[in-house]
Amino acid sequence: MHSPLGRKSRLGRPGRLGGFCARHPVWVIAAWLLLLAGAMAGSRLAAPVYSDQISLPSTQSRTGADLLAESAPGLGDPNGRVVFHVDSGSLAGHRQAIDESAARLARMPHVTAASPVVTSADGRTAYTTVSFDRQVKTLGHEYTGTLAAATAAARDSGVEVAYGGDLNQVVRPPVDDRAREAAGVLVALLILLLAFGSVAAALLPLLIAVVSVGVGLGIVGIVAGVVSFATAAPTLATMIGLGVGIDYALFLTTRFRQDLLDGRDPVDAAARTAATSGRAVVVAAVTVAVAMLSLYTCGLTFIGRTGLAATLVVVVTGAAALTLVPAALGLVGRRIDRFALRRPVAETSGDHDGWHRYAALVARHPWKFLTAGTLLLALCAVPLFSLRLGHVDDGADRAGSTTRTAYDWIAEGEGPGFGPGANGPFVLVADLHDAAVPADRIGAELTAALRDTAGMAGFTPLAPSPDGRLLVSTVTPATGPQSAGTGSLFTTLTGTTLPSALKGTGAEGYLTGSTAGQLDFRDTVKDRLPLIIAIVLAAALVLLTFVFRSVVVPLKAVALNLFTTAASYGVLVAVFQWGWGSGLIGVSEPVPIESFVPMMMFAIVFGLSMDYEIFLLSAIAGSWRRTGDNTLAVGTGLAATGRVISSAALIMTAVFLSFAASPTVVVKMLAVGLAVSVILDATVVRLVLVPSAMFLMGRANWWLPPFLDRLLPRQHDEEEREASPEPGAAADTAAAGTAAAGVGAGGVRGEA
Repeated sequence: MHSPLGRKSRLGRPGRLGGFCARHPVWVIAAWLLLLAGAMAGSRLAAPVYSDQISLPSTQSRTGADLLAESAPGLGDPNGRVVFHVDSGSLAGHRQAIDESAARLARMPHVTAASPVVTSADGRTAYTTVSFDRQVKTLGHEYTGTLAAATAAARDSGVEVAYGGDLNQVVRPPVDDRAREAAGVLVALLILLLAFGSVAAALLPLLIAVVSVGVGLGIVGIVAGVVSFATAAPTLATMIGLGVGIDYALFLTTRFRQDLLDGRDPVDAAARTAATSGRAVVVAAVTVAVAMLSLYTCGLTFIGRTGLAATLVVVVTGAAALTLVPAALGLVGRRIDRFALRRPVAETSGDHDGWHRYAALVARHPWKFLTAGTLLLALCAVPLFSLRLGHVDDGADRAGSTTRTAYDWIAEGEGPGFGPGANGPFVLVADLHDAAVPADRIGAELTAALRDTAGMAGFTPLAPSPDGRLLVSTVTPATGPQSAGTGSLFTTLTGTTLPSALKGTGAEGYLTGSTAGQLDFRDTVKDRLPLIIAIVLAAALVLLTFVFRSVVVPLKAVALNLFTTAASYGVLVAVFQWGWGSGLIGVSEPVPIESFVPMMMFAIVFGLSMDYEIFLLSAIAGSWRRTGDNTLAVGTGLAATGRVISSAALIMTAVFLSFAASPTVVVKMLAVGLAVSVILDATVVRLVLVPSAMFLMGRANWWLPPFLDRLLPRQHDEEEREASPEPGAAADTAAAGTAAAGVGAGGVRGEA
């Protein structure tokens, strides 16, 4: 029996912290439960605000909106549409009821105006545009009742009523993710039961993850009382938090059980777990946090704050892994295998188990495995070349929903103000402040240019603003807001039509409105995505070079993660943009990839895949440093981490896929994209590409230039020895921490 306290001074800070928590489990657990209650109460008191309003300073759509706000305030107000429809006959017989409803709409709270009712050519559809004095989102879902009361007269007369435009932000039912979260947790529990074989060992990681994510979301809610997060931010933070929270607790619990099987005292085992696996968890959590915070560098607050919300939850789950997990393990002790479904087993059966035999097979044919894995990822990545960024409009909503119904009625209507493009018109603004020619001449030039521009269903006559400083027109595209044709028209108008028509006049032309803002956002994200990729790659290279004291291992890790990201992008395009199997997840038609999804996915995928990279390579490096046998080291690393990484990947995939049932298409995209990336990373990359590449590189894996060898700090040898399994231990553990720290320039250093 090993002493629980004999060498605690050699465990380092994580080990000493873990040992303290294991010796005082009741106090630590009570502190976390108190923190959970405080965070949830604080979140309610803070009255968090979530909004999808995007600020794009210096863009032409923002400039046009500012000009409208100054010269024609009513034209730039947030607005939505109320649509009236009859399936047969005409609305003529219901005109009095419709006019009464329109008048009541104009008198609703926060309404600044309701436009005259516009009727389609066939007389079956009509709509009014309702403008508000504030962002529609802030009115809350309860405003739906106000809308229903105002339109009661029309509905009572037999007219169907639906709501579209920005009103979708209040009429859509609030998204309740509790059922999806519960489904993900239940599947995770099943996987944990299969992995550990006991109820106690399966429940422990799950309960700890739920507590830590609850604390993290409470903190997000408190912060949201000061700064506004995107509406999808809590969902995204929950997805990532549950995934990494269960993973971190799973890795630590696996190491703890192994130490118990090796005969260690529970408190000593918990301390050693924190000293070794805890370090790897810290590196993994920091990697995810750095990747998410890098989103701020794109200069878009909307995206940066979404990354911040996820980072807050990841930091809390990392803190729970270093404190709450050792406390729970110290409290449970040898009862970790209570209510066993099967006999507890070690993580590997020795040097000749299936993992070692698989490693030997890869070692005999490394080029074949490397080629096969690379081709598979390349095949998945092929659709990436068809990637089209855009905004998913109401036409992708669930069939039968009021927003989808309003969209379809407008799109199917005939006459001016109707057709697909009427769901996302542009507002053309010509600024005459510095005009050198008369306004009527400028209007004539613009009118002629617009008539010669293809892709438009029509435009209203250019009209002067009340102060005479602007000319304003509503341009209706021939295609819907999310169509590629609308994006092309936007590019043509802003890049060719307006500059050419206004050249030499001194006037400036802009397109504004919701659709123009979304397309400006698309272009901004597209321009800044390379910057995000460069920053994340640079941060990962620095971090991994520091951890593993190698330049080859980080370069390989970065390259493989780029392959994983490209492949997951390709699958995303195939499912959502091409429509392959999209009906299975409730998407009724092909849609473009939401503008910010690739940027968010890159940061998340890169951070999460680095988790598995760190755990696997740490185990391989530890064995290589002790044995000098490359084949044995890779086999030992796979054996030590294969089952736990596979289980962790299955859990994270289940959590992500549970959110694919969300009614929000953007959440579906993130869920599917992240699930595919985890599957590819845990199978093709970890089981095929990493081992085959490491076999081919041999000792070169650990090459470090001499100048870096002198600059980079080394871990203490005492901690290295304490972190390593003793002779006769059943296996290397799933998270050997930063065992590669002893590897220096030119090969292996440390103990043989």
